[in-house]
Amino acid sequence: MNKGIYKILENKNIAPLVYKMVLEGDVSHISAPGQFINIALDGFYLRRPISVHDVDREKGTVTIIYKVVGKGTEAMMNMQEGELDVLTGLGNGFDTSLAGEHPVVIGGGVGVPPMFLLAKELIAQGKKVTAILGFNKKEEIFCEEDFKAIGADVIVATADGSYGVKGFVTNALETVEAPTFYYACGPEPMLKALYNSSELDAQLSFEERMGCGFGACMGCSCKTIYGNKRICKEGPVLRKGEIIW
Repeated sequence: MNKGIYKILENKNIAPLVYKMVLEGDVSHISAPGQFINIALDGFYLRRPISVHDVDREKGTVTIIYKVVGKGTEAMMNMQEGELDVLTGLGNGFDTSLAGEHPVVIGGGVGVPPMFLLAKELIAQGKKVTAILGFNKKEEIFCEEDFKAIGADVIVATADGSYGVKGFVTNALETVEAPTFYYACGPEPMLKALYNSSELDAQLSFEERMGCGFGACMGCSCKTIYGNKRICKEGPVLRKGEIIW
């Protein structure tokens, strides 16, 4: 974990209530896709945990994508310049050694952003990557072209059928030919549906309310076959077989 001051280089709207922010600073502690950063905001007691969307180690930038869901993220959306106090290198991240030859990366809503860096790393390792992006409707879609640009096969699912596969990410996963493993991030009902519908082995990244973000407060604990695990420390990524719903 590292604590540092990061400069805001960009903060733009990319979908309804969804923003992409680029921060400049020390990215050396971000070691795996699926990790998150924790941002301190003036006037708010708790930091805001947000997953890492992308890292440029040459430029020293980290990109996050966040949805405005409360007063903290509402304050963030108006930040066009300035600096932020940020903790980086938090969480365990995804294990790319589990992927096999044809991994599938699955994101639902704001669970999409961390799957981008994972897909980049898997493709760099020579894997055939299919990305499944799930949204409620066409107007909410973001990052589809970003995944295509790095060489992933992209399937978009919309709950209302307004774009791509009609239904959910589980329906889209059924259309993928010979997948070897899947990685997923999104709301718990989505993760549970994937868990129950597919026999494939997987890693699942959980979205959870956090206090400290680095394991001290125990506020984000969940049950596994190995006992309680802290989503911020031993997670947010858990292996499918260890989860107790």
